[in-house]
Amino acid sequence: MVDENSKIPEEMIPYVEFADNANERTPCVLVLDCSGSMRGEPIKQLNAGLKALENELKDDIDASSRVQLLIIKAFGKDEVETTSDWVDAMNFTAPVMEAGGLTPLGKAMELALQKIEEQKCLYDSCGITSKRPWIFLISDGEPTDYDWEIVAKKCRDAQNAKKVVIHAVGTQGANLEKLAKFSTISPKRLTGLKFTEFFLWLSRSVSCVSKAAPNVPDLLDDTGDWNDEE
Repeated sequence: MVDENSKIPEEMIPYVEFADNANERTPCVLVLDCSGSMRGEPIKQLNAGLKALENELKDDIDASSRVQLLIIKAFGKDEVETTSDWVDAMNFTAPVMEAGGLTPLGKAMELALQKIEEQKCLYDSCGITSKRPWIFLISDGEPTDYDWEIVAKKCRDAQNAKKVVIHAVGTQGANLEKLAKFSTISPKRLTGLKFTEFFLWLSRSVSCVSKAAPNVPDLLDDTGDWNDEE
C-alpha cells in the first residue's frame, strides 16, 4: 500500500525532473491546426509524422535530454488545448490527433507565448539554462478567431525582442499571407502531405540548436525534402 504522504506533489514534479536532468533545454512548441478540413488522410499523415518525431528525438542521445516539447491543438470554434504538459523528448509520446471544427490560430498562438513565458520562469527558478524557444505553427487554412491579428502582432513583437523564434508552415489550401503575419520569417509550404519528412527535419534542426554554442544564429537544415518552393 502506497503512503499518500510519500507521493510527490504535482507542482513539484518539474523540479524533480530538473534534479535528475540539469542539461540546458531547448523548448519547442508545436501549434497544430486540427480543424475539420484536416479530416481523412491529412490528419492520418500528421499523426504519422508526430510518431516519427517521437522516435527520431528519442534515438538522439543529446536531443532526448535537452529538447522539451509542448503541443497545442487548435480545433472547434475557439477551443485550444495542450495535449500534455512540457515533457523532455526522452519521455515524449506522440498524441493521436482528431480533426474537427474551425481554426482558432490566434488563441492557440497566444497560449503558446504564455506557456513559453511560464516555462522560462520555471527554468530560471530551477537554475536551468535554456536556448531561445521555438514555435512551429502548422495549418491548412487561416485563422477564424476575430482578434487573431492582435495576437499575430504580439508574436512578431516577441520575435523582434529575441524571446522566441516562430516558423509558420502551411499545408495545401493554407493562406500563407495570413500565416506570415505571425512571424518575421517567411512561411514555408508543405509539399503534399509530407508531414513525416517535415517532422524528421524538425527533429534534426532542434537537435542541432540544442547542441550549438551560445549565440549561434537560428539556421535551419535544408528543407528540400518537404518544402514546396513554388
